[in-house]
Amino acid sequence: MRLTWLGHACFSLEGSRTVLIDPFIPEGSLLVEPDIVAVTHAHADHLGMTVQLKKKTVAINEVAKYLASKGIPAEPMNIGGSITVDGVRFTMTPALHSSWLEEEGMGFYGGTAAGFVITMDGTTVYHAGDTALFSDMQLIRDLYRPDVALLPIGGRYTMGPEEAMVAARYVGAQLVIPMHYDTFPAIEQDVRKFKQAIERTTSIRVRVLSPGEGIDTGPESAGE
Repeated sequence: MRLTWLGHACFSLEGSRTVLIDPFIPEGSLLVEPDIVAVTHAHADHLGMTVQLKKKTVAINEVAKYLASKGIPAEPMNIGGSITVDGVRFTMTPALHSSWLEEEGMGFYGGTAAGFVITMDGTTVYHAGDTALFSDMQLIRDLYRPDVALLPIGGRYTMGPEEAMVAARYVGAQLVIPMHYDTFPAIEQDVRKFKQAIERTTSIRVRVLSPGEGIDTGPESAGE
């Protein structure tokens, strides 16, 4: 599987299908044509261009209903559930965060924020969404054993680097890719310090990507 960071919390997973997660791309352009879109929660910096893409979209029930009203072929689910869409397995995990659909005037409740465990072509990726640290991340390790963890480190609106270090140990993936940092001044972080601290104290590897940069992922490449 080819994993590419497109900026902020947006990633593409390219294998037998192309999955686009949280399609908000603050800089640059969309580099792939997705088959499936996955949205962790309703905030504009995650919902992004979902409506414009008009692709099959996996989202929590409230967001899926909103998207369906816009003519999007939505696949509703909820936390703890799993579905398979075109051969790709999605499990919706908890996230400690708010969710508000900001697209319609004053907006309205967008359901619960979530993360995803996505399995395709034998590789399992955990996208934490926007979240605080919570100890049940250890259940994600025990149940799903992700190969790669995509973790927010920006602070203020999500956990920061210190909490993400604990999250990395809880989740247990051998490869961690930080996200949701440096997009705005309020979430600027020194990502190199995060990488050095984790790699100095654990066997986990951290890969810092630039927007548009991709890597091959999976158990055989986790240590690269």
